Amino acid sequence: MQNFNYSIPTKIYFGKGQIRNLAEIAKLGRNVLMVYGGGSIKQNGVYDKASAVLQENGIQFFELSGVDPNPRIETVALGAKICKERNIDVVLAIGGGSTIDCAKIIAAAARYEGDPWDLVLDGAKIKEALPVVAVLTLAATGSEMDGFAVISDMAKNDKLDTASELIKPAFSILDPKFTYSVSRKQTAAGTADIMSHVFEVYFTREKDAFLQARLCEAVLKTCIKYGPVALEEPENYEARANLMWASSLAINGLLTYGAEVAWSVHPMEHELSAFYDITHGDGLAILTPAWMEYVLSDETVGKFAEFGINIWGIDPEEGSWPIAKRAIRNTREFFTRMGLPQTLGEVGIGEENLKKMADKLDGKLTETYIPLTGEDVLEIFKNAL
Repeated sequence: MQNFNYSIPTKIYFGKGQIRNLAEIAKLGRNVLMVYGGGSIKQNGVYDKASAVLQENGIQFFELSGVDPNPRIETVALGAKICKERNIDVVLAIGGGSTIDCAKIIAAAARYEGDPWDLVLDGAKIKEALPVVAVLTLAATGSEMDGFAVISDMAKNDKLDTASELIKPAFSILDPKFTYSVSRKQTAAGTADIMSHVFEVYFTREKDAFLQARLCEAVLKTCIKYGPVALEEPENYEARANLMWASSLAINGLLTYGAEVAWSVHPMEHELSAFYDITHGDGLAILTPAWMEYVLSDETVGKFAEFGINIWGIDPEEGSWPIAKRAIRNTREFFTRMGLPQTLGEVGIGEENLKKMADKLDGKLTETYIPLTGEDVLEIFKNAL
């Protein structure tokens, strides 16, 4: 097991009625920028609940709405401008991962005099940031409890991730009831995103990370159990609660400490959504089985067999190769059962930009579970058509 430094500083208020704890913002400041997306929080009542708590506690808030599902650098720049002009003390994100990611970089850009894109290109340039608070309305990215953010510059076909300890939320409110109104499509895509975060850690080069692997398996089995339930019973509290907590645990560092590995599928999907602006979880559901099939070899078959036995309950007597292949097939079939697309063609992606996207990753996936060249990535893309 690798050396590591353990730090998950975000305070979590989990459960029904926890929105009342937005009053804690007053300890961080009195001027707040509320960041949200297309207005669903006004339809489902979350906006009214949050506004009421802020007003009752004498907290003044300004608003920035319209954050895109793949948040744009232009929105970040606008948010930072508002923060500077209004002397904002705290950035409050109400929404899913895209909104929270956008809020994080707004918080950093508000304390930066250069181009906000600099902070996306290099998280080390984030030297300070306003406090970030999150109210989660979609279980997917885990951004409510980590120091990562993904921002797009669509003019350049760039979708990049950045990271800093300084943009981890001060606290996050996780009320599973706030996800009742999430659509089937978003619920399915969110579940795929959670599972992909775990896969990126589960398939690690570290041979002796036994505990981390068992934790990963617990989160994966939770998604497999409760994802379909949430689709059929959107107001099933236990299903929504389990998925919401799985979202946070998948990427808050707990599963990664001691078994760190560079990610494979997420960088590939970022290229897809940078060029085609597709739903992140859809892209992950398409690429994950294709990646699994591509990296399956004599070197990796043992890990994939472990995956098949411990996650899918396949009989160990079947043998490593049959188990591994069946496990990958089961993964693809699960995503199909969730109503997720299985090919790039289903989301409108053809061969026209595959090489261009693959070339952008050449030389960048050398520290992954199985190192990938640009040519490898191109083959995975083609296999997913």
